[in-house]
Amino acid sequence: MDTTAIASSSQNNISDAGVSQTVAIDVLKKAINIDKANAATLLQSVAQTPDVPNLPAHLGNNVNTTA
Repeated sequence: MDTTAIASSSQNNISDAGVSQTVAIDVLKKAINIDKANAATLLQSVAQTPDVPNLPAHLGNNVNTTA
């Protein structure tokens, strides 16, 4: 039995798994950055609610509970 061939083969498999994990992590980081940018864009696009001018101060203070 050739143990060097088995050791070499298992070393290549371990190396390939490491590269695969590194690539997967890099892709995940890119996806997170894209999602972060999209969330920031959405938050910036939300219109700020303008103050409603010329309304009396008493509006909205009481709720009519009788029907």
